[in-house]
Amino acid sequence: MIQNLFTRLRSLPTLKDIPDQEIDWLVNHGNYEVYDPGTVVAAKNLQIDSLYIFFSGYMTIRVDRGAGPKLVSQWQTGDITGMLPYSRMRSTPGDTIIEEKAEVLRIYTKYFPEMIISCPKFTAHTVHIMIDRARSFTTSDLQDEKMISLGKLSAGLAHELNNPASALLRNAKLLVESLPRLESYSRMIGAAGLLDNQFELFVKLRDVCLAQKKNGNLSPIEKADLHDQITVWLEKNRIDISYAAQIVDSNISFENLQFLEKHFSGNFLKSGLTWLCANCASHSLADEMEKAAAQIYKLVDAVKKFSYMDHVIEREYVDVASGIRDTLRILESKIKSKNAGIVFKPDNDIPNVYANGSDLNQVWLSLIDNALDAIPPSGKILINACYEMNRVIVRIIDNGPGIAKKIITKIFDPFFTTKPPGAGIGLGLDIARRLIRRYKGDIHVTSNPGRTEFYVSLIVSNV
Repeated sequence: MIQNLFTRLRSLPTLKDIPDQEIDWLVNHGNYEVYDPGTVVAAKNLQIDSLYIFFSGYMTIRVDRGAGPKLVSQWQTGDITGMLPYSRMRSTPGDTIIEEKAEVLRIYTKYFPEMIISCPKFTAHTVHIMIDRARSFTTSDLQDEKMISLGKLSAGLAHELNNPASALLRNAKLLVESLPRLESYSRMIGAAGLLDNQFELFVKLRDVCLAQKKNGNLSPIEKADLHDQITVWLEKNRIDISYAAQIVDSNISFENLQFLEKHFSGNFLKSGLTWLCANCASHSLADEMEKAAAQIYKLVDAVKKFSYMDHVIEREYVDVASGIRDTLRILESKIKSKNAGIVFKPDNDIPNVYANGSDLNQVWLSLIDNALDAIPPSGKILINACYEMNRVIVRIIDNGPGIAKKIITKIFDPFFTTKPPGAGIGLGLDIARRLIRRYKGDIHVTSNPGRTEFYVSLIVSNV
């Protein structure tokens, strides 16, 4: 059996550079084991006590980070996994399960001190495997955290998009319906026989009406008073009082009507007034459509800037203050729902940092979103950004209840969360710290009741 195991290990491409004496040590200190499909080799959150070298078979690990189990990694013939020398991992984030019947050589962690001395080549090889594994898990964690963040934002973004989109659709329909009336009233005013200078008065008044405060901003009581006032005016000038509602809904003020009364009467006044109402209404609808479209554009633009959708390079010089503003715009719906008072005070002389803008925005999103969760309704958040000693410093301070002393040292640990099930999976702060450290920065927290501060520092020269 021992000779057979030696031959099989020696034939694995992943161990081709490992000396024979080290292969021999592995055989003498390992257990040959066979696992049937469905076997749980390492259960979620339980301590890992062994290294595994695969002769054959197929094993996977699936992690549920709030959106259902997702395949994170897989191992097959020749792969080495489990607990590795120098690894700080003590448990797995998900069940490690045999998918196809597997043959493995299992080496318990109690032999690791001797392995490090007796098998330096193999130990060095496992260190490279550990680095690749950490990189793979980090990438998967970050991708999942971004998807979870996107899911949390989607409801707010949908709400923000729905309002202007509905207004745009509604006003477009009203504009289409109003155009035939405008054409009809234009023919009426043309048939009335107004002189050019008389028609010019209506045009100028229309421009004045469009520029002034809209009657729609009036309170219900003010609108009712204006409606009564206009009805009396229409009766006095022998014009159908049904126009009262149309005039109130336009930008035409009572003073505008008094101006018309001084210059026109009879059919001239009626034709000009109906044309003016229809013209103001059409322009007002077009103006509202433009505002709604601009609101949609700004929101889409904020999402693009936040995600760096149009950027393909890995790193560039990033404006930190702009990134925080884009993040606040993305979180606007949640900010409004909590009636939060947010003050952002960036210095004017902040240099750009060399980083991935999307990564930094993920950090700002995580920190500000957590602050919003922490504060009470109408709570306060202060965000400062400044330049100190070749570093950009960002402070995010909230007036929430604070973080308990017994857990403040754990908040950056993977999968640690104080939120209820479904509201968080405990990866946000862990990933935020990893992303900041990727760019030679760091993140710290201090907390007392009524004041929690996250302190982020980013080095400016990082090329």
